[in-house]
Amino acid sequence: MPKLKTKRSAVKRFRSTGTGKIKAGRVGKRHNLSLGKNRKRKRGLRGSEVLSRRDEKHLKKSLPYGLPK
Repeated sequence: MPKLKTKRSAVKRFRSTGTGKIKAGRVGKRHNLSLGKNRKRKRGLRGSEVLSRRDEKHLKKSLPYGLPK
């Protein structure tokens, strides 16, 4: 059986927590922050979020050997 390739883009976008959950940056905070989004919405985009179980399952296919700590 040949070695499996890891999706390098997935390694750069996600990190794992100490308990094994997967952490990701929030979506929608790249541009148009001054005019298009109100203050409450921008405040909600701070920090990072933990992926749901369903998303985690799909991601594990891209990362056959897991995420680096």
